[in-house]
Amino acid sequence: MSLDIPAIRDERAGRKVLLRVAADAERSMAEMQANPMHYEEMQSAPRFPLHLTASVKAHGGAYAAETENISANGVLLAMEDDVPVGSMVDFTILLPAEVLGARQNVQIDCRGRVVRSFEDRGRRAVGVVIDEYHFERA
Repeated sequence: MSLDIPAIRDERAGRKVLLRVAADAERSMAEMQANPMHYEEMQSAPRFPLHLTASVKAHGGAYAAETENISANGVLLAMEDDVPVGSMVDFTILLPAEVLGARQNVQIDCRGRVVRSFEDRGRRAVGVVIDEYHFERA
C-alpha cells in the first residue's frame, strides 16, 4: 500500500494536523463516554483525508486496512473484509516519520467499535468510533 497524503505537503503542516486530531480526539472521547448516544452529533467532526497503513483485529482475525479519513472521533478504514456493525475492534495506525518530521515512525494503538460498514468503490468501508488510544514509537 502506498501512502497518498495530498492534504499534508510539508512536515510542519503534518504535525499541526496530527496534533489537532489528537487534541480534538481527547475532548470528543470524553464527551462520547459521558453520553454514548451522541454518535450522530460526533460524526460532524472535521475529517482529515489521511491514507495510512492500518491493521485491524476483530472476531479472532487480523486484517490489513488503510485509513480513508480520520477525525477526532474515529476513523474510516478501507479493507477487503467486512467487520459487522457493533463489533469491538483493536487496530493500529502507522504514522510515518517523514509525515511527522520525526526520526522514527509512530504507531497509534486503538480500541473502538464499528458504527458503519458499507461498500465503497469495490472495497469495504468500515467506520470505527475510537474509544481509547495510545501512541508508541514503532
